[in-house]
Amino acid sequence: MSFNIGLSGLYAANKQLDVTGNNIANVNTTGFKSSRAEFADVYAGANRLGVGKNQVGNGVRLAAISQQFSQGDVNNTGNVLDMGIQGQGFFVLSDNGSRVYTRAGAFQADKNNFVVTSDGLRLQGYAADATGKIQKGVLTDLQIDTSALQPKATSLIDQGINLNSSATDIPLEIDDGTGAMVPNLPFDPTDETTYTKSFPTKVYDSQGNEHTMEQFYRKTGTNEWTMYTLVDGRNPFDPASTTPLTGTISFSSDGSVSSMTADNTGHPAGASFTVTNNTFTMTGWVPAVEDSAGNWASNGAAGNADGMKLSMNSTTSYNTETARMSQSQDGYATGILSSLSIDSTGVMFASFSNQQSRAIGQVALASFANEQGLQQIGGTRWTETFSSGIPGIDEPKTGTLGSVESNALEASNVNLTQELVELIKAQSNYQANAKTISTESTIMQTIIQMT
Repeated sequence: MSFNIGLSGLYAANKQLDVTGNNIANVNTTGFKSSRAEFADVYAGANRLGVGKNQVGNGVRLAAISQQFSQGDVNNTGNVLDMGIQGQGFFVLSDNGSRVYTRAGAFQADKNNFVVTSDGLRLQGYAADATGKIQKGVLTDLQIDTSALQPKATSLIDQGINLNSSATDIPLEIDDGTGAMVPNLPFDPTDETTYTKSFPTKVYDSQGNEHTMEQFYRKTGTNEWTMYTLVDGRNPFDPASTTPLTGTISFSSDGSVSSMTADNTGHPAGASFTVTNNTFTMTGWVPAVEDSAGNWASNGAAGNADGMKLSMNSTTSYNTETARMSQSQDGYATGILSSLSIDSTGVMFASFSNQQSRAIGQVALASFANEQGLQQIGGTRWTETFSSGIPGIDEPKTGTLGSVESNALEASNVNLTQELVELIKAQSNYQANAKTISTESTIMQTIIQMT
Protein backbone atom coordinates (compact mmCIF):
# COMPACT_ATOMS: atom_id res chain seq x y z
CA MET A 1 0.00 0.00 0.00
CA SER A 2 2.78 2.47 0.91
CA PHE A 3 4.46 1.95 -2.45
CA ASN A 4 1.25 3.10 -4.20
CA ILE A 5 0.95 6.10 -1.91
CA GLY A 6 4.51 7.14 -2.61
CA LEU A 7 4.06 6.61 -6.35
CA SER A 8 0.95 8.78 -6.37
CA GLY A 9 2.91 11.47 -4.55
CA LEU A 10 5.70 11.27 -7.13
CA TYR A 11 3.14 11.56 -9.92
CA ALA A 12 1.52 14.57 -8.25
CA ALA A 13 4.85 16.29 -7.67
CA ASN A 14 5.79 15.62 -11.28
CA LYS A 15 2.54 17.20 -12.50
CA GLN A 16 3.15 20.18 -10.28
CA LEU A 17 6.60 20.53 -11.84
CA ASP A 18 5.03 20.28 -15.33
CA VAL A 19 2.51 23.00 -14.62
CA THR A 20 5.08 25.27 -12.98
CA GLY A 21 7.56 24.70 -15.81
CA ASN A 22 4.88 25.54 -18.39
CA ASN A 23 4.08 28.79 -16.54
CA ILE A 24 7.75 29.75 -16.43
CA ALA A 25 8.22 28.88 -20.12
CA ASN A 26 5.36 31.26 -21.01
CA VAL A 27 6.36 34.15 -18.77
CA ASN A 28 6.82 36.34 -21.87
CA THR A 29 3.90 34.96 -23.92
CA THR A 30 1.41 37.73 -24.78
CA GLY A 31 -2.01 37.14 -23.25
CA PHE A 32 -0.95 33.90 -21.52
CA LYS A 33 -2.85 32.90 -18.40
CA SER A 34 -1.01 30.87 -15.77
CA SER A 35 -2.32 27.58 -14.44
CA ARG A 36 -2.09 25.77 -11.14
CA ALA A 37 -2.27 22.08 -10.29
CA GLU A 38 -5.01 21.18 -7.84
CA PHE A 39 -4.86 17.86 -5.98
CA ALA A 40 -7.30 15.70 -4.03
CA ASP A 41 -6.71 12.87 -1.57
CA VAL A 42 -7.72 9.30 -2.37
CA TYR A 43 -9.51 6.87 -0.08
CA ALA A 44 -10.26 3.23 -0.86
CA GLY A 45 -12.80 1.21 1.04
CA ALA A 46 -16.37 0.01 1.09
CA ASN A 47 -19.13 2.41 2.00
CA ARG A 48 -20.28 0.87 5.25
CA LEU A 49 -20.93 2.03 8.80
CA GLY A 50 -17.99 2.49 11.14
CA VAL A 51 -15.23 2.41 8.55
CA GLY A 52 -14.25 6.09 8.66
CA LYS A 53 -12.47 6.20 12.03
CA ASN A 54 -9.65 3.86 11.07
CA GLN A 55 -9.48 4.40 7.29
CA VAL A 56 -6.04 5.19 5.86
CA GLY A 57 -5.70 7.32 2.74
CA ASN A 58 -4.55 5.76 -0.53
CA GLY A 59 -2.48 8.72 -1.77
CA VAL A 60 -3.16 11.72 -3.94
CA ARG A 61 -4.57 12.38 -7.37
CA LEU A 62 -4.58 15.31 -9.78
CA ALA A 63 -8.04 16.85 -9.43
CA ALA A 64 -7.71 19.67 -11.96
CA ILE A 65 -5.38 22.10 -13.65
CA SER A 66 -7.09 25.45 -13.19
CA GLN A 67 -6.36 28.51 -15.30
CA GLN A 68 -5.89 31.83 -13.55
CA PHE A 69 -7.63 34.59 -15.54
CA SER A 70 -6.30 37.47 -13.48
CA GLN A 71 -5.29 40.67 -15.30
CA GLY A 72 -1.83 40.84 -16.85
CA ASP A 73 0.12 44.07 -17.22
CA VAL A 74 -0.85 46.11 -20.30
CA ASN A 75 2.32 47.52 -21.82
CA ASN A 76 2.71 50.11 -24.58
CA THR A 77 4.04 48.93 -27.95
CA GLY A 78 3.40 51.85 -30.31
CA ASN A 79 1.62 49.66 -32.88
CA VAL A 80 -1.96 50.85 -33.38
CA LEU A 81 -3.26 47.35 -34.18
CA ASP A 82 -1.82 45.95 -30.95
CA MET A 83 -4.69 45.78 -28.47
CA GLY A 84 -4.83 44.83 -24.82
CA ILE A 85 -7.96 44.19 -22.76
CA GLN A 86 -8.31 45.93 -19.42
CA GLY A 87 -10.84 43.83 -17.52
CA GLN A 88 -12.88 40.85 -18.59
CA GLY A 89 -13.40 39.57 -22.08
CA PHE A 90 -11.77 37.84 -25.03
CA PHE A 91 -11.11 38.87 -28.61
CA VAL A 92 -13.19 36.84 -31.07
CA LEU A 93 -11.32 35.21 -33.97
CA SER A 94 -12.58 33.37 -37.02
CA ASP A 95 -10.72 30.14 -37.78
CA ASN A 96 -12.18 29.17 -41.16
CA GLY A 97 -15.65 29.97 -39.86
CA SER A 98 -15.18 28.52 -36.37
CA ARG A 99 -14.90 30.93 -33.48
CA VAL A 100 -11.96 30.85 -31.11
CA TYR A 101 -11.10 33.29 -28.35
CA THR A 102 -7.90 34.95 -27.18
CA ARG A 103 -6.45 37.62 -24.91
CA ALA A 104 -3.43 38.05 -27.17
CA GLY A 105 -4.11 41.21 -29.19
CA ALA A 106 -1.10 41.30 -31.52
CA PHE A 107 -2.87 42.00 -34.80
CA GLN A 108 -1.80 43.18 -38.23
CA ALA A 109 -3.34 43.89 -41.63
CA ASP A 110 -3.11 41.24 -44.35
CA LYS A 111 -2.85 41.89 -48.09
CA ASN A 112 -6.61 42.49 -48.28
CA ASN A 113 -6.52 44.84 -45.26
CA PHE A 114 -8.34 42.40 -42.96
CA VAL A 115 -7.21 42.61 -39.33
CA VAL A 116 -5.60 39.24 -38.61
CA THR A 117 -3.30 37.39 -36.21
CA SER A 118 0.20 36.40 -37.30
CA ASP A 119 -1.15 33.06 -38.58
CA GLY A 120 -4.07 34.59 -40.49
CA LEU A 121 -7.07 34.24 -38.15
CA ARG A 122 -9.41 37.20 -38.70
CA LEU A 123 -10.50 39.48 -35.87
CA GLN A 124 -14.27 39.72 -35.50
CA GLY A 125 -16.31 42.84 -34.85
CA TYR A 126 -19.02 45.11 -36.20
CA ALA A 127 -18.81 46.82 -39.59
CA ALA A 128 -19.60 50.49 -40.26
CA ASP A 129 -21.63 51.95 -43.11
CA ALA A 130 -20.47 54.71 -45.47
CA THR A 131 -21.45 57.39 -42.94
CA GLY A 132 -19.45 55.80 -40.13
CA LYS A 133 -22.43 54.36 -38.24
CA ILE A 134 -21.59 51.05 -36.54
CA GLN A 135 -23.84 48.21 -37.69
CA LYS A 136 -24.26 46.21 -34.48
CA GLY A 137 -25.78 42.78 -34.21
CA VAL A 138 -23.92 40.71 -36.82
CA LEU A 139 -20.23 39.85 -36.40
CA THR A 140 -18.02 40.15 -39.44
CA ASP A 141 -14.34 40.11 -40.38
CA LEU A 142 -12.93 43.53 -39.51
CA GLN A 143 -11.34 45.23 -42.50
CA ILE A 144 -9.51 48.55 -42.81
CA ASP A 145 -11.09 50.51 -45.66
CA THR A 146 -8.19 52.30 -47.39
CA SER A 147 -10.28 53.80 -50.20
CA ALA A 148 -10.39 57.57 -50.58
CA LEU A 149 -13.13 59.46 -48.75
CA GLN A 150 -15.33 60.95 -51.46
CA PRO A 151 -15.83 64.73 -51.33
CA LYS A 152 -18.93 66.36 -49.93
CA ALA A 153 -20.40 69.57 -51.29
CA THR A 154 -21.02 72.20 -48.62
CA SER A 155 -24.65 72.24 -47.53
CA LEU A 156 -24.55 74.26 -44.30
CA ILE A 157 -22.48 77.17 -43.02
CA ASP A 158 -22.97 78.38 -39.46
CA GLN A 159 -21.59 81.86 -38.83
CA GLY A 160 -21.12 82.98 -35.24
CA ILE A 161 -20.73 86.68 -36.02
CA ASN A 162 -21.25 89.79 -33.95
CA LEU A 163 -22.10 92.94 -35.92
CA ASN A 164 -21.27 96.01 -33.84
CA SER A 165 -24.52 97.79 -32.99
CA SER A 166 -22.67 101.10 -32.58
CA ALA A 167 -20.93 100.93 -35.97
CA THR A 168 -21.32 103.93 -38.30
CA ASP A 169 -24.09 103.58 -40.87
CA ILE A 170 -23.10 103.47 -44.51
CA PRO A 171 -26.44 104.46 -46.12
CA LEU A 172 -27.29 103.15 -49.53
CA GLU A 173 -28.87 106.48 -50.47
CA ILE A 174 -28.82 110.03 -49.16
CA ASP A 175 -30.97 113.14 -49.59
CA ASP A 176 -29.17 115.65 -51.78
CA GLY A 177 -31.06 118.50 -50.08
CA THR A 178 -33.77 118.78 -52.66
CA GLY A 179 -35.76 115.79 -51.50
CA ALA A 180 -34.32 113.50 -54.14
CA MET A 181 -32.51 110.34 -53.07
CA VAL A 182 -29.18 109.78 -54.76
CA PRO A 183 -26.73 106.86 -54.43
CA ASN A 184 -23.98 107.19 -51.87
CA LEU A 185 -20.99 104.87 -51.84
CA PRO A 186 -22.43 101.93 -53.79
CA PHE A 187 -21.04 98.59 -52.65
CA ASP A 188 -17.68 97.70 -54.15
CA PRO A 189 -15.83 94.63 -52.82
CA THR A 190 -12.52 96.31 -53.71
CA ASP A 191 -13.36 99.46 -51.72
CA GLU A 192 -13.30 98.90 -47.96
CA THR A 193 -15.11 102.17 -47.34
CA THR A 194 -18.28 100.72 -48.86
CA TYR A 195 -18.72 98.01 -46.24
CA THR A 196 -18.00 97.51 -42.55
CA LYS A 197 -16.45 94.05 -42.49
CA SER A 198 -16.02 90.98 -44.68
CA PHE A 199 -15.73 87.32 -43.69
CA PRO A 200 -14.35 84.66 -46.08
CA THR A 201 -15.36 81.01 -45.76
CA LYS A 202 -13.98 77.97 -47.57
CA VAL A 203 -16.70 75.96 -49.31
CA TYR A 204 -16.55 72.84 -51.50
CA ASP A 205 -18.35 71.71 -54.64
CA SER A 206 -19.43 68.16 -55.55
CA GLN A 207 -15.95 67.30 -56.89
CA GLY A 208 -14.17 68.49 -53.78
CA ASN A 209 -12.86 71.69 -55.36
CA GLU A 210 -12.27 74.44 -52.83
CA HIS A 211 -13.88 77.85 -53.30
CA THR A 212 -14.02 81.01 -51.22
CA MET A 213 -17.39 82.39 -50.27
CA GLU A 214 -17.17 85.91 -48.92
CA GLN A 215 -19.86 87.82 -47.06
CA PHE A 216 -19.57 91.60 -46.90
CA TYR A 217 -21.56 93.28 -44.11
CA ARG A 218 -22.62 96.91 -44.30
CA LYS A 219 -24.63 98.76 -41.67
CA THR A 220 -27.44 100.53 -43.46
CA GLY A 221 -29.70 101.70 -40.64
CA THR A 222 -30.56 101.38 -36.99
CA ASN A 223 -30.33 97.68 -36.10
CA GLU A 224 -30.14 96.85 -39.81
CA TRP A 225 -27.32 95.36 -41.86
CA THR A 226 -27.05 94.45 -45.53
CA MET A 227 -25.09 91.35 -46.55
CA TYR A 228 -23.47 90.93 -49.98
CA THR A 229 -22.35 87.44 -51.03
CA LEU A 230 -19.81 86.43 -53.69
CA VAL A 231 -18.10 83.12 -54.41
CA ASP A 232 -14.56 83.42 -55.77
CA GLY A 233 -15.42 87.06 -56.36
CA ARG A 234 -18.23 86.11 -58.78
CA ASN A 235 -22.00 85.95 -58.70
CA PRO A 236 -22.78 82.44 -57.37
CA PHE A 237 -25.40 81.85 -60.10
CA ASP A 238 -23.58 83.51 -63.02
CA PRO A 239 -19.75 83.26 -63.06
CA ALA A 240 -19.61 85.90 -65.79
CA SER A 241 -21.08 88.48 -63.40
CA THR A 242 -19.60 90.12 -60.30
CA THR A 243 -22.97 91.31 -58.99
CA PRO A 244 -23.38 89.94 -55.44
CA LEU A 245 -26.39 88.30 -53.86
CA THR A 246 -28.01 90.73 -51.45
CA GLY A 247 -29.75 90.07 -48.15
CA THR A 248 -30.87 92.20 -45.20
CA ILE A 249 -30.69 91.33 -41.49
CA SER A 250 -32.66 93.25 -38.87
CA PHE A 251 -31.92 92.89 -35.16
CA SER A 252 -34.12 93.22 -32.09
CA SER A 253 -33.31 95.56 -29.24
CA ASP A 254 -31.63 92.68 -27.39
CA GLY A 255 -29.20 92.10 -30.25
CA SER A 256 -30.77 88.92 -31.63
CA VAL A 257 -31.91 88.45 -35.22
CA SER A 258 -35.52 89.56 -35.62
CA SER A 259 -36.04 89.27 -39.38
CA MET A 260 -34.21 88.64 -42.63
CA THR A 261 -34.96 89.29 -46.28
CA ALA A 262 -33.24 88.20 -49.50
CA ASP A 263 -33.30 89.78 -52.95
CA ASN A 264 -34.51 86.89 -55.08
CA THR A 265 -34.83 88.79 -58.35
CA GLY A 266 -32.85 88.62 -61.56
CA HIS A 267 -31.49 85.11 -61.06
CA PRO A 268 -31.20 82.46 -63.82
CA ALA A 269 -33.90 79.80 -64.11
CA GLY A 270 -33.61 77.20 -61.35
CA ALA A 271 -31.57 79.50 -59.11
CA SER A 272 -32.92 81.14 -55.97
CA PHE A 273 -31.83 83.07 -52.90
CA THR A 274 -34.38 82.74 -50.10
CA VAL A 275 -34.83 83.03 -46.34
CA THR A 276 -36.36 80.48 -43.96
CA ASN A 277 -36.03 80.42 -40.17
CA ASN A 278 -33.17 82.94 -40.04
CA THR A 279 -31.28 81.01 -42.70
CA PHE A 280 -30.32 82.18 -46.17
CA THR A 281 -30.55 79.39 -48.76
CA MET A 282 -28.65 79.64 -52.03
CA THR A 283 -29.92 77.09 -54.56
CA GLY A 284 -28.37 76.69 -57.99
CA TRP A 285 -24.75 77.60 -57.24
CA VAL A 286 -22.56 77.20 -60.33
CA PRO A 287 -18.99 76.41 -59.18
CA ALA A 288 -16.65 78.25 -61.53
CA VAL A 289 -13.02 78.38 -62.57
CA GLU A 290 -10.97 81.03 -64.38
CA ASP A 291 -9.24 80.01 -67.59
CA SER A 292 -5.89 81.24 -68.88
CA ALA A 293 -7.61 84.06 -70.72
CA GLY A 294 -9.20 85.36 -67.53
CA ASN A 295 -12.70 84.16 -68.40
CA TRP A 296 -14.87 82.55 -65.76
CA ALA A 297 -17.08 79.55 -66.51
CA SER A 298 -18.50 76.45 -64.85
CA ASN A 299 -15.87 73.91 -63.75
CA GLY A 300 -18.23 71.00 -64.39
CA ALA A 301 -19.07 70.39 -60.74
CA ALA A 302 -22.22 71.31 -58.86
CA GLY A 303 -23.26 72.58 -55.48
CA ASN A 304 -25.33 70.66 -52.99
CA ALA A 305 -28.58 69.53 -54.59
CA ASP A 306 -30.61 70.91 -51.70
CA GLY A 307 -28.81 74.25 -51.78
CA MET A 308 -26.20 75.85 -49.58
CA LYS A 309 -27.63 77.17 -46.31
CA LEU A 310 -26.13 80.05 -44.36
CA SER A 311 -27.48 79.96 -40.81
CA MET A 312 -27.57 83.28 -38.96
CA ASN A 313 -28.99 81.86 -35.72
CA SER A 314 -25.65 82.47 -33.97
CA THR A 315 -25.34 86.01 -35.35
CA THR A 316 -25.78 88.90 -32.91
CA SER A 317 -25.58 92.70 -32.85
CA TYR A 318 -24.05 93.81 -29.55
CA ASN A 319 -22.06 96.91 -28.70
CA THR A 320 -18.68 95.29 -29.27
CA GLU A 321 -16.39 94.96 -32.24
CA THR A 322 -17.60 93.30 -35.43
CA ALA A 323 -15.93 89.91 -35.47
CA ARG A 324 -16.48 86.25 -36.23
CA MET A 325 -16.64 84.29 -32.98
CA SER A 326 -17.08 80.85 -34.55
CA GLN A 327 -17.47 79.21 -37.90
CA SER A 328 -18.32 75.78 -39.25
CA GLN A 329 -19.17 74.31 -42.62
CA ASP A 330 -19.86 70.68 -43.48
CA GLY A 331 -18.19 70.29 -46.88
CA TYR A 332 -14.79 68.76 -47.58
CA ALA A 333 -12.44 67.73 -50.37
CA THR A 334 -11.41 64.20 -51.31
CA GLY A 335 -9.56 62.54 -48.43
CA ILE A 336 -6.77 59.95 -48.45
CA LEU A 337 -6.40 57.67 -45.42
CA SER A 338 -3.60 59.07 -43.27
CA SER A 339 -3.88 57.32 -39.91
CA LEU A 340 -5.88 54.85 -37.83
CA SER A 341 -6.84 54.95 -34.17
CA ILE A 342 -8.84 52.70 -31.84
CA ASP A 343 -10.64 54.01 -28.77
CA SER A 344 -11.42 52.27 -25.48
CA THR A 345 -14.75 50.97 -26.80
CA GLY A 346 -12.98 49.26 -29.70
CA VAL A 347 -14.18 51.70 -32.38
CA MET A 348 -11.66 51.97 -35.22
CA PHE A 349 -11.39 55.54 -36.55
CA ALA A 350 -9.84 56.37 -39.91
CA SER A 351 -8.40 59.88 -40.27
CA PHE A 352 -8.09 61.38 -43.74
CA SER A 353 -5.92 64.04 -45.35
CA ASN A 354 -8.92 66.39 -45.59
CA GLN A 355 -9.12 66.61 -41.77
CA GLN A 356 -12.16 64.34 -41.69
CA SER A 357 -12.49 61.12 -39.72
CA ARG A 358 -15.08 58.37 -39.49
CA ALA A 359 -15.57 55.00 -37.85
CA ILE A 360 -14.77 52.01 -40.05
CA GLY A 361 -15.57 49.22 -37.59
CA GLN A 362 -15.68 48.17 -33.95
CA VAL A 363 -13.91 45.34 -32.14
CA ALA A 364 -16.20 42.89 -30.33
CA LEU A 365 -15.42 41.11 -27.05
CA ALA A 366 -16.80 37.86 -25.67
CA SER A 367 -17.41 36.82 -22.07
CA PHE A 368 -18.26 33.45 -20.51
CA ALA A 369 -20.17 32.49 -17.39
CA ASN A 370 -17.43 29.97 -16.49
CA GLU A 371 -14.03 30.89 -17.86
CA GLN A 372 -12.54 27.82 -16.17
CA GLY A 373 -14.64 25.70 -18.51
CA LEU A 374 -12.88 27.01 -21.64
CA GLN A 375 -10.70 24.51 -23.48
CA GLN A 376 -7.15 25.53 -24.30
CA ILE A 377 -6.18 24.80 -27.90
CA GLY A 378 -2.72 26.36 -28.04
CA GLY A 379 -1.60 29.62 -29.57
CA THR A 380 -2.95 31.41 -26.46
CA ARG A 381 -6.47 30.58 -27.60
CA TRP A 382 -9.54 28.91 -26.19
CA THR A 383 -12.74 27.37 -27.48
CA GLU A 384 -16.07 27.18 -25.74
CA THR A 385 -17.33 23.98 -24.14
CA PHE A 386 -20.50 22.85 -22.45
CA SER A 387 -18.91 23.76 -19.10
CA SER A 388 -17.97 27.31 -20.16
CA GLY A 389 -21.42 28.15 -21.47
CA ILE A 390 -22.13 30.08 -24.65
CA PRO A 391 -20.31 33.40 -25.18
CA GLY A 392 -21.94 36.74 -24.56
CA ILE A 393 -20.63 38.99 -27.34
CA ASP A 394 -20.93 42.77 -27.29
CA GLU A 395 -18.95 45.97 -27.65
CA PRO A 396 -16.21 46.72 -25.09
CA LYS A 397 -17.20 48.50 -21.85
CA THR A 398 -20.67 46.98 -22.02
CA GLY A 399 -21.84 45.15 -18.90
CA THR A 400 -18.92 43.27 -17.38
CA LEU A 401 -16.74 43.53 -20.50
CA GLY A 402 -13.51 45.46 -20.13
CA SER A 403 -12.05 48.22 -22.29
CA VAL A 404 -9.63 48.01 -25.20
CA GLU A 405 -6.25 49.74 -25.12
CA SER A 406 -4.71 50.34 -28.53
CA ASN A 407 -0.93 50.56 -29.00
CA ALA A 408 -0.53 48.06 -26.15
CA LEU A 409 -0.45 44.34 -25.38
CA GLU A 410 -1.43 42.40 -22.29
CA ALA A 411 1.56 40.54 -20.87
CA SER A 412 1.47 37.09 -19.28
CA ASN A 413 0.05 37.09 -15.76
CA VAL A 414 2.72 34.64 -14.56
CA ASN A 415 4.34 35.71 -11.27
CA LEU A 416 7.89 34.48 -11.83
CA THR A 417 8.91 34.79 -8.17
CA GLN A 418 5.96 32.70 -7.07
CA GLU A 419 6.63 30.09 -9.75
CA LEU A 420 10.25 29.71 -8.63
CA VAL A 421 9.03 29.11 -5.08
CA GLU A 422 6.60 26.52 -6.46
CA LEU A 423 9.55 24.80 -8.14
CA ILE A 424 11.29 24.46 -4.79
CA LYS A 425 8.12 23.12 -3.17
CA ALA A 426 7.56 20.61 -5.99
CA GLN A 427 11.15 19.44 -5.75
CA SER A 428 10.83 18.97 -2.00
CA ASN A 429 7.57 17.10 -2.46
CA TYR A 430 9.18 14.86 -5.05
CA GLN A 431 12.13 14.10 -2.74
CA ALA A 432 9.85 13.42 0.23
CA ASN A 433 7.68 11.00 -1.73
CA ALA A 434 10.76 9.28 -3.09
CA LYS A 435 11.91 8.91 0.51
CA THR A 436 8.59 7.20 1.34
CA ILE A 437 9.26 4.61 -1.36
CA SER A 438 12.87 4.21 -0.23
CA THR A 439 11.79 3.68 3.36
CA GLU A 440 9.16 1.15 2.31
CA SER A 441 11.82 -0.67 0.30
CA THR A 442 14.13 -0.83 3.34
CA ILE A 443 11.32 -2.20 5.51
CA MET A 444 10.50 -4.76 2.83
CA GLN A 445 14.12 -5.92 2.71
CA THR A 446 14.16 -6.26 6.51
CA ILE A 447 11.06 -8.45 6.41
CA ILE A 448 12.56 -10.61 3.66
CA GLN A 449 15.75 -11.08 5.68
CA MET A 450 13.70 -12.24 8.69
CA THR A 451 12.26 -15.17 6.79
